[in-house]
Amino acid sequence: MTALEVRGITKTFRSLRAVDDVSFTVEPGSICGFIGPNGAGKTTTMRICATLELPDHGDVLVDGVSVLEDPRRARRKLGFMPDNYGAYPQTTIREYLDFYARAYGLTGKARKTTVDQVMAFTSLGPLEEKLINTLSKGMKQRLCLAKTMLHDPAVLILDEPAAGLDPRARVELRELVKALGAMGKALLISSHILTELAEMCDGVAVIESGKLLARGRVGEIQRSLQPHATMYVRALCDLATLEKALLEEPGIANIRGERQGLVFDYTGDDEALARLLERLVARGLKPVEFAGGEVKLEDIFMSLTQGKLQ
Repeated sequence: MTALEVRGITKTFRSLRAVDDVSFTVEPGSICGFIGPNGAGKTTTMRICATLELPDHGDVLVDGVSVLEDPRRARRKLGFMPDNYGAYPQTTIREYLDFYARAYGLTGKARKTTVDQVMAFTSLGPLEEKLINTLSKGMKQRLCLAKTMLHDPAVLILDEPAAGLDPRARVELRELVKALGAMGKALLISSHILTELAEMCDGVAVIESGKLLARGRVGEIQRSLQPHATMYVRALCDLATLEKALLEEPGIANIRGERQGLVFDYTGDDEALARLLERLVARGLKPVEFAGGEVKLEDIFMSLTQGKLQ
């Protein structure tokens, strides 16, 4: 069963169509990055998924449960971590988590065990008696994530979880997110830090002006935008000789220097690439590096979006 299924949702605020017929799915155990410019409709979409907004049209299924037909049951299957969340500054970490565990209906030993488990998972155990107003930004993000996990939801929706974090805190958050995916959770994550999303996500959904522009794995989206592959080769020969050999090969264009080798666009498939490498070796050019260029999420984002404001 699909963990999160967004079915053609539309949301209008007066004359502004914030979300326009958006549909996508997130499978169990997968991490989907949700990207778009400011005002693109990301937060509105996430709030609809989290039962905090009602769509004008469409529906969202959370682990098979409609947010319109049975929102109370849907909430028990999802955890929502907003970009800004309320906290009680004069409470400790344990008191804060215990309060929300009570709100989820956990009692007795089960409540204490659950709080202990989420504190251990987020490495908050040694800080359990610290007041919330003394925590760093990174620790507060961990606390919000811990609160989101208390009822063991199948779907986690995280809105800008890495905003304002230092590099170490971002790395630690990324590892937590990957661990949640490995546990079989489905995660939908929005962020403006695209390098972070590229390192943790299985796929992305790109939205602008309320419309979904693309959905899939980064490589798949890149191939749909750019049918040729970008290759890099470095060999134990001078660059002029290497470039001359490449120019004689079919399917190669736009050769340019990079680092100590050459980059080129190639329209052949993997079998043709293997034969190309064989010929370079047979000619005695001694290639020592031969690899596809890295697909950057920033490049996909810039190719798909136009920076429209609404």
